[in-house]
Amino acid sequence: MNKIPNRAVMCEVLKEAAARDRNLVVLCSDSRGSASLTSFAEAFPAQFVEVGIAEQNLVSIAAGLASCGKRAFAASPASFITTRSYEQCKVDCAYSNTNVKLIGISGGVSYGALGMTHHSAQDIAAMSAIPGMRVYLPSDRHQTRKLFECLVRDEGTAYIRLGRNPVEDVYEENAVPFEMDRATVLSEGTDVLLVGCGEMVKPVQEAVGLLREQGLSAGALDMYCVKPLDREGLLKAAEGKKLVVTVEEHAPYGGLGAMVAQVISACDPKRVINLALPDTPVITGTSREVFEYYGLTGEGIAKTVLRAWKE
Repeated sequence: MNKIPNRAVMCEVLKEAAARDRNLVVLCSDSRGSASLTSFAEAFPAQFVEVGIAEQNLVSIAAGLASCGKRAFAASPASFITTRSYEQCKVDCAYSNTNVKLIGISGGVSYGALGMTHHSAQDIAAMSAIPGMRVYLPSDRHQTRKLFECLVRDEGTAYIRLGRNPVEDVYEENAVPFEMDRATVLSEGTDVLLVGCGEMVKPVQEAVGLLREQGLSAGALDMYCVKPLDREGLLKAAEGKKLVVTVEEHAPYGGLGAMVAQVISACDPKRVINLALPDTPVITGTSREVFEYYGLTGEGIAKTVLRAWKE
């Protein structure tokens, strides 16, 4: 079982890049521990800015540094950076086309018992609605490394959601099929297509195996690049399928499910089901407990797909 959270891998990539590039800077809102960035601050104090609990200032300062030629990575809890700082994300970063990477740590329900105030179940919809803002949800530590190795080199604005806890590996360390802004094909199938993002990709992968045991052939996509959505890859994977099922750690409105349904309905109409968190404050518990309660596990996904297939 993997014990390394995606945020720790992010820190390692940023340290590697900072050693090569003095213009790379990291900013935090009193969250270096939560973001696993303490070792970065210790190794590169001149390239680290602690803003304190002031998320709006965090984003604006990052944008100001980027406008001066810095490569700015601003990390803060996903629930705060995408709500308290929304105007700054929109105006100072995306609208102004500044090279700021906004890192939403402890995304989804990974803050557990802290409840709805600390959950970020609307961030995909909110950030995707901003013109010029890219949105990424890496599925495991190996894909996180590949993504950040690309992000430290590019010049655009982006939002990246990372969970708090370690997640099981989806890929093998030396065999990560990664292409920027292109969905990864996890498996081929003829009956159903499952599309997941972030921490839901591993349950999707597990559901594929369970469905095959029941005689249902399922293909699966890791849509880590929620925006820009890989339309070509999605349509190719959905071709010939009777059912498309999306799975996300997000509210049922405006996220991955809505985007996939929009593409499928316009280009290759067929039934699309969205598995997501409910439109209500979720139960209190660990991520695993929440996922099990709402059927967002491999077994839960497989049961829902089989039931829909028989309808």
